Amino acid sequence: MGIFTRFRDIVSANINAMLDRAEDPEKMIKLMIREMEDTLVELKASCAGVMADAKKVQRRLDEAADRSSNWQRKAALAVSKGRDDLAREALQEKRRYSRLAETLNNDITELHSLVEKYHDDIRQLEDKLKSAREKQRLLIQRHIHARRRIRAQEEIRRMDSSEVVLKFEALETRIDRMETEADLVNFGRKNRLDEELDTLTLDDEIENELQALKKPAAGDADSTGQG
Repeated sequence: MGIFTRFRDIVSANINAMLDRAEDPEKMIKLMIREMEDTLVELKASCAGVMADAKKVQRRLDEAADRSSNWQRKAALAVSKGRDDLAREALQEKRRYSRLAETLNNDITELHSLVEKYHDDIRQLEDKLKSAREKQRLLIQRHIHARRRIRAQEEIRRMDSSEVVLKFEALETRIDRMETEADLVNFGRKNRLDEELDTLTLDDEIENELQALKKPAAGDADSTGQG
């Protein structure tokens, strides 16, 4: 496939449509970018070759123009010396180089036009390549986000699985048991302050009962003494 045919195919290609139809868009865009880069290298090399040719033709054109002018001066000199025969030969040489210069001038005009065409093609392809690289960047970002979403969904499904739920329930049961065991450690025990206060209360009750028992006995003793 010629470089210009490849260039036209690339520039006219609808990247979005091609990616939509591709089974592997990332692989497709990578191949497209590689093709564009290779074509761009060839375009630039061809353009450089044409520019080198244009310089060569320009040197030949300058040389032909100088020789034409030189033969013009020689023809004038021959006429001044009365040598019309030499003047005619000089004018013939001048005509030959003038025609060569005219041909070379046409050639260089065509070469400059071709260089401009190459420059235009290179700009178009560079724009296309820039767009393709941007699409590749977006595809990679989308792929990364998609993988993250897949991992997140897998993690959510894993957390919702019965095995994980059972593990959480077992952990919760274990914590409940530990809390219960901690409560039972001091169950039925009173601290020292509670014990002392209970002792004081018990002492007061016994003292009150004792005093109550003493009151009847004191009354009987008083009545006996009065009789």
